[in-house]
Order: sequence, then C-alpha cells, then structure tokens
Amino acid sequence: MFLIKKSDVMKLAEVLGGEYELYGPMVEPLTGQTFFDRAENPAELNLQAPIPSNPPKSVVFPQIERIMRYTYDQKKKAAAVEPDFKAAPRALFGLRPCDLEGMLCLDRFFLGQEFVDEVYRSHRRNMFIVTNTCTAPFPQCFCVCTDSGPAAKEGYDLNLTDLGSEYLVEAGSEKGAALAAKMGLAAAGDEHARLKREAVDKSISLFEDIAVDSKAWISRVMNRVTTGFIKEEVWEYIGDQCFECGACTFVCPSCSCFNVVDVADPSCEGCSDRLRTWDSCSYEGYSRMAGGHNPRKPVEDRRNKRFFCKLSYSQMKKYLRPGCVGCGRCAWVCPGDIGLPNVVTYIRREVTGREEA
Repeated sequence: MFLIKKSDVMKLAEVLGGEYELYGPMVEPLTGQTFFDRAENPAELNLQAPIPSNPPKSVVFPQIERIMRYTYDQKKKAAAVEPDFKAAPRALFGLRPCDLEGMLCLDRFFLGQEFVDEVYRSHRRNMFIVTNTCTAPFPQCFCVCTDSGPAAKEGYDLNLTDLGSEYLVEAGSEKGAALAAKMGLAAAGDEHARLKREAVDKSISLFEDIAVDSKAWISRVMNRVTTGFIKEEVWEYIGDQCFECGACTFVCPSCSCFNVVDVADPSCEGCSDRLRTWDSCSYEGYSRMAGGHNPRKPVEDRRNKRFFCKLSYSQMKKYLRPGCVGCGRCAWVCPGDIGLPNVVTYIRREVTGREEA
C-alpha cells in the first residue's frame, strides 16, 4: 500500500496518459452530466464526479466496431480475409467498483468459457485500470445488494481511496506496483488500512439516507427467478410497460449481447466489412431465426429472459456473481419504469402479498 497527496493524484493520470490512451469520468459543462470518455488532457478527469451516465464497457467492448474486412475476387473465385481488431493500450482512470465488476462479468463471458473472443481480448490485453472507492453512495446506487461495492476487491491495477488530504493507493497487480514504485509513492501502514475500512463502513451506513432512488433486495427474488415460481401475470405486467428501446441493455455494465453484420463497401468492388454491434434482448428481432420463427416474440418473454440473465443462479455460476452490479443506470434511463430495482419490487410484492416491499 502507498500514499499520494490529493493535490498530486492527477500526476498518476498524467503518467498513464504518456503510455496509454487515457479514459475516465468527465463532467459535461452544459448539462452537468458525467461521461466516461477519452481525456486528451488529464486535468479534464474528475474523481469526485458521480457515476458516469455511460458504462465504461464501451472502451473494451465498443458499441460498433469493424472486426474483419474481406474481399472476394469473382474471376479467381478467391477471398482475402483481413482481421481488423488491433487495439491501442488504454488506461481507465477513476473506474467505480460496480463498473469494474461489470467488466469482470464481460471477462468471464468473452474469455472464461470454452471459446475465447479474440476481438475482446485484443482490447483487454493492454489495459491499465485504476479504480476509485466510493466513500459515499449516490442516489441511484444499490451495489451493497449485489456485492459490487463500495470498494473494489479484485481486477484492478491500482485502487484509490480518499482519506481526506491524501489517497490510499493499493496495488492489485505487478503493473500497478511498478507504477507506484516508479512515482516514488510513500509507503502506507496499518493505520491507513484501518482508515480505509472505516471509510468503507461509513459509506455502507450512508446508503439508507442517500441511496434513496433504488432499493433492490434481490436474494429472495433470485430464488424465484431461478425456479420460475413467478406468475405469468407479473411478467405480462412488466412487459406491458416495456418500450422495447434497449436503453437498459446499452447502459448496463455487464450486458454482453452483440450482433454481427456484413456491410458492402461501395467504393471497392467485392469488398465488405464485418461489423460487431451491441444488441439487446429488448428488441423484437433479437431471437428471430433465419426462417422467420421467433421463439421470444412476446415482449414479456424477452423481459423474463433479461431478468433471468441478471438474477438467476445459473448466470451466477457463469459470472461468479449476480449479473446485476447495482449501478442503477437501468432505472435512470427506462421510460417504462421497469429498471431492475422496480422489477425486484414487483416480484417481491407477489411473494409477500403486500403493496410495499
């Protein structure tokens, strides 16, 4: 463990910016909203900013990207294939713990199963992650219900915790320790570790008063979702409120569904680009097959699938945690008021038979 003065913490970002493309939380002056985006100047980053409106997953899993280009020569009856997924080294600075957990879910989906996704791995391979402990929750947060915060437990290179006039810097990898040594950071002791524990405990104690937008006590609901003991009327009620816009999927840090399309290049005869784009189980055509059959055409069937993905035990075995990380973004953006916290409430009302859950 190390220490860095609060006035010097952006020197970390400056050093990283010299070796990596630098990304982090930035406050948009006109709207006051926070976005996680590329910073040309480290001074643009704000460690005190709220959770970004967009998930940082777009850095490692872009919303749209070309993954291959191929050319077909009709005369020779031959095709030339050129993979196209080389990614520059990138540093994510000030990542919130819930967003890191979302990225770890993506790691297990793309890298931790039978097949390894080379496109994703190219983005992830040369990445440096600096997380930022939440010393106080934000109104929409419920990470304590999903074991995603307020402090990161693994997966970071460096973790920062605000201790007042200085930050505690914890190294989670050899890269992180090397950077701390390179910058000559002072060593921290047991007293600073105790201060961090107190800061985390205080953050958890503040949830009841500050994190008032979303309540998602999910443990009992997970059992119901896994076993299927939820009345069809509940899913129909949820489906009736869904606009099928896909916003919940696009702001979710752990959603990994994608589509692949081939797009012809009109400027080059026989040339096409293969693009990978985000997809959403909200869309009617999400599960439509080539012959036109759609096994999940009713919207309630697709809402059922989404919350099964987030809350079932079978998904926990895949991700080693719930698929939801408790960031609250889905509740922010859903025009039908069926973000995950509200869906949990609807299901708990059915279980308890009470109006309030």
